[in-house]
Amino acid sequence: MNFKMNVILILLLVATTACSAQRNKKIGGPCEGCEAVYEYGDKKLSPSDTLPKFEQNTPQLKISGKVFKADGKTPAKDVIIYIYHTNRKGIYEQKGDETKWAKKHGFIRGWVKTGTDGRYTFFTFRPASYPDGSEPAHIHITIKEPHVNEYYLDEYLFEDDPLLTPDIRKKQQNRGGSGIVKPVFQNGMLTVERDIILGKNIPNYE
Repeated sequence: MNFKMNVILILLLVATTACSAQRNKKIGGPCEGCEAVYEYGDKKLSPSDTLPKFEQNTPQLKISGKVFKADGKTPAKDVIIYIYHTNRKGIYEQKGDETKWAKKHGFIRGWVKTGTDGRYTFFTFRPASYPDGSEPAHIHITIKEPHVNEYYLDEYLFEDDPLLTPDIRKKQQNRGGSGIVKPVFQNGMLTVERDIILGKNIPNYE
């Protein structure tokens, strides 16, 4: 094998390795706890879910919206959305028998799966900020769309939260679109709307 052939083979190997590395990059980057999106067990997922302690807490909160494909127009079907948040004391509440990621996330969590119209709804209650007031109240969200690994989006943050400072607003990455929502009191509860665009501002998304 001559020198020219060796060079060609080396270049091909480098190109193949680079392409393979690009394909193997995890969409969304590192995501601690995102595996919890699969922890719904035998539960049959639907476009709507009611989180634990919804009835026992106030203010009650309805979260709804529509998930779109990357074009921002086409409704996205069969997308699993996982959320979790603190209780009214700012704690990720546990019962004591939690396993897997529930040991950190607590049991106030839920899952939905979008239908053909892309819509989703959660019934829960407004969480509190951490007891030390270090962060505004927030709701964590993870997405699992078909044929793509799970990834996180910007947390739900509340427009009227005094802890939502200008500096925190600037730090938002708008993953999936803005997570800052404006609560409106309707039908006896707070309601917020948030549409999600798959892949928007998500690293390595193609």
